[in-house]
Amino acid sequence: MKIENKNVIITGAASGLGKQLTIQMLAKGAKVAALDINEANLKALKKEVGSKNIKTYVVNMANREEIKEFKTKYLKDFKDVDILINNAGIIQPFVYVEDLDEATIDRVMNVNFFGPLFLVKEFVKDFKDDAKEQYIVNIASMGGFFPFPFQTIYGASKAALKLFSEGLYSELKMYNDKVMIVFPGAINTNITQNSNVKMEKSAEESNYKMLEADVAAAKIIKAIEKNKFKLYLGKDAKMLKRLYKFNSKMAIDMVTKSIVKKLK
Repeated sequence: MKIENKNVIITGAASGLGKQLTIQMLAKGAKVAALDINEANLKALKKEVGSKNIKTYVVNMANREEIKEFKTKYLKDFKDVDILINNAGIIQPFVYVEDLDEATIDRVMNVNFFGPLFLVKEFVKDFKDDAKEQYIVNIASMGGFFPFPFQTIYGASKAALKLFSEGLYSELKMYNDKVMIVFPGAINTNITQNSNVKMEKSAEESNYKMLEADVAAAKIIKAIEKNKFKLYLGKDAKMLKRLYKFNSKMAIDMVTKSIVKKLK
């Protein structure tokens, strides 16, 4: 798919990966509807890009009514949508399942799974009714196919998004619409801050080399242009995919041991 002149919806667009996707989509000639819960960051983004081809919308992806209201506003600004990118996501506190309160569980599931689900539901019939090529891109996580201790609910939300995306792909095959599921590894973003989760070390202090957000965004856009179905981002995601396929129990035991050792 060519990006130029396409109408693109991006959630979580005001920071991190979403911000880089927005900047690079605009640079390729797209018109972008940028969604985020943070109004101040949206205003800063719009000022930074200085483009007439961006419209911003304050939307809480955990709120179904706000998602419905967004569609009404969107169709006043854009006649249709060509690419829908569900990027907004949060992690959970690094704790055991029994120590997670219900409000946190609901928030993680709503933002990571139900938000994308209901945003897709708002637009998918329009996709089917339109004969032109259109694309839905759901940003999952390596946590969506590989389990990590102390991120169990986060992983469950992303695993649900994975299977939803695959099912959506099968339902849209008969139409001229495409679906891609993205599995990023560790990306240098402010997801912990946006999730209100405290970390012992910041990305700058960690010895682990994370994939930069601009590099990740460029790879996602290139995959859209090549009509990809699945994309594994980063050496860590690709390595865990191979390990999990080879021996899932051994891989889980090895990674769990490593993480628990670091937390001690």
